[in-house]
Amino acid sequence: MINYENAEDISLRVRDIVKSLNLRHVDLDRVACVRSYGSKSRYILARCHVLNRIFQKALGMRAHYIIEVVSEKFDRLSIEEQTRVLIHEILHIPKSFGGGFKHHDYVNKRTVDRAYETYKSTKQKFRELFE
Repeated sequence: MINYENAEDISLRVRDIVKSLNLRHVDLDRVACVRSYGSKSRYILARCHVLNRIFQKALGMRAHYIIEVVSEKFDRLSIEEQTRVLIHEILHIPKSFGGGFKHHDYVNKRTVDRAYETYKSTKQKFRELFE
């Protein structure tokens, strides 16, 4: 059985990534982060879920996205690899923020690597301001 808990540490990192990459379309008030335990998945490190359109309509809600990190896999990664995984999941969120996904033809190693380099550069510039 899979168990889930809110992941405030992941939420803070997602917030930092979104702001550092200037992803204005990502409404952080409608992004939740959870850590799962007990997954039998062999290869999944994290997933992005969405409250899809039929639920939005039936419940009278706007789209919400959930970033799930699979504890057994994600927590073992280096900070750099965790950041790349989080960037990958964030990049699945489309500019419309309407309940869809950007697919792997867009979210791939090249786009993640490019975003990660931008993220690192932004963090470096910030550090240099305070040295």
